[in-house]
Amino acid sequence: MDVELRHNPSNTVARCRLAPRESLNTEGGAMLACSAGVDIRSSTPGGFLGGLKRSALSAGSFYVTTYTAPDQGGWVDLAGKLPGDVVTVDVADGQEWFVGHGSWLGNSPDVTVDPQFGGMKQMFGGQGAFGYKASGRGHVLLGVYGAIDVMDLGPGERVTIDTGHVVAYHLAMTFDVRRAVQGKTMQTLKSGEGLVFDFTGPGRVLLQTRNPRELERLIDENRPRSS
Repeated sequence: MDVELRHNPSNTVARCRLAPRESLNTEGGAMLACSAGVDIRSSTPGGFLGGLKRSALSAGSFYVTTYTAPDQGGWVDLAGKLPGDVVTVDVADGQEWFVGHGSWLGNSPDVTVDPQFGGMKQMFGGQGAFGYKASGRGHVLLGVYGAIDVMDLGPGERVTIDTGHVVAYHLAMTFDVRRAVQGKTMQTLKSGEGLVFDFTGPGRVLLQTRNPRELERLIDENRPRSS
């Protein structure tokens, strides 16, 4: 599968070019368009419980859609739910990724994307305790809000990231969650920052330059209220 990114970074569309009879698994509703002759099928990997975990726990769709190219090959265009970039993540044997809920768009067939419990730190960090684990060998496409930023950390190297901006990270990495201003609740509130993650390398962290939670808060603040 070759991926061509268009209209990036603000309104990126990922054109996934498929070889003859090659398949692509996607989140329900991620397709923008596809070439003629591409076979489209919906399924629930893992059965009813698997679909329930994707929809109820990982904020994904109950069904997974599979696109298979005809004998002459084809393409599928994917787009995220929010305005922003799309990134292709390479998944290799022994290098699993944790993907935050709402970011997964699609993956090549040799990659397995399953609901994954991210631990209590994820839940208290405001990201939700569940996301996805991407394992195997191939590509995963992620949609982000805003532009994508990449941080590669060496052994023992640390970085502090606002919880709302974390998209994905190597599962082997360690991290802690804390207040932005340690031990000072009022100072944290005054700073406008909430909780942050402290990641420790080695590993890679993917960030989005805009925070979906801030968008939700802005919409809620300006929503007309009934009298």
